[in-house]
Amino acid sequence: MKKRTVIAGILALAGIICAGVAGYQYYQDRHAGKEYEDLKEKVVKEKQEEEPEEEEKTPLDIPIDFEQLQSMNPEIYAWIRIPGSVIDYPIVQSDTDNAYYLTHDAENKDNAAGAIFTEDYNTKTFEDPNTVIYGHGMTNGTMFNGLHQYMDRSYFDENRDIIIYMPDKILHYKIFAAYLYDSRHLMQSINFNNKEIFQAYLDNVFNIRDMQAAVDTSMNVTAEDKIITLSTCYGGMSDKRYLVQAVLVSEEN
Repeated sequence: MKKRTVIAGILALAGIICAGVAGYQYYQDRHAGKEYEDLKEKVVKEKQEEEPEEEEKTPLDIPIDFEQLQSMNPEIYAWIRIPGSVIDYPIVQSDTDNAYYLTHDAENKDNAAGAIFTEDYNTKTFEDPNTVIYGHGMTNGTMFNGLHQYMDRSYFDENRDIIIYMPDKILHYKIFAAYLYDSRHLMQSINFNNKEIFQAYLDNVFNIRDMQAAVDTSMNVTAEDKIITLSTCYGGMSDKRYLVQAVLVSEEN
């Protein structure tokens, strides 16, 4: 009888611990991204009213205070914004650990929401053939969870722009594809620097016939272009990733 009581006590304690862990995870998911809202208030500049155009070239208006951002964390090197979505975050890259920003935010704090980041397979210039940008898809809709909206074709058709701000330039991209993919590591699996391989990869993307995929087959994207791939998890499935891809269409210096 005593043994049964002990076992019952252990099971009850395990249940309390599990409930506590689940509750903590729920709290983290529910509050994910709040720290980034606070960060935006500090570093996103208010848009200035446009002044009459002068003959001399006016300085580029970068609406992000990179000086302040980099004083917080020198590994912040860019900012991504997708108009029409919640995606409006700094981009980081660790100098020492590609997995670091899976569990740390852009201010180097422990955080299950992580940060929006690239790995050292890419430079920090966006001059690579394909720059892969990662982010968690939090259940409260923050971070890269907004990418899943591209599964709706009407949303895909109406929200195609991506802007990347850097300290000295603004890059404008247009989305050409959004689709479910397997979990392979793109930069380790495909040599995008080989133009033939890169072109074959693009051809495969434009030939996707999955009903859940959205691909603009009217766009002509080739191995001469520079693209970005936004990658996030999908439905808790460890063997799947949801990708949104865009091509560079213009650059402001």
